[in-house]
Amino acid sequence: MSVQHAETAGDRPLIPRPERTPGALRAACAVVAPDLLVAYDQAKDQALAEAVQHGSLKPIHAYLSHWAALIEIERHPAMAKAYHRAEYLARVATTADEARTHLATASALYRDAAKTVRPE
Repeated sequence: MSVQHAETAGDRPLIPRPERTPGALRAACAVVAPDLLVAYDQAKDQALAEAVQHGSLKPIHAYLSHWAALIEIERHPAMAKAYHRAEYLARVATTADEARTHLATASALYRDAAKTVRPE
């Protein structure tokens, strides 16, 4: 995922936090990470198909949680930069230990974002 933010707002969010609904998350994605729209739509379609197949709303809740966390990261330019840098460095790492270090950074940022948007 290589997403560039057109404007930098420092640590301030680029947009208000969207509601945790498919439409609101997609609209936010279109603003803060338009390159991810195709992946967003594919994830939504897959979650709906799995929900129907298994007769469960768990896939939909998982998709909403995941994308709410990703949008939370993308709303904050500094966090998005650190997250994407860590993902990139993990991909180009020359040793497993180096990759693990960068993946741990990306994972920590993702967990923090997920915790922030977790429904109460």
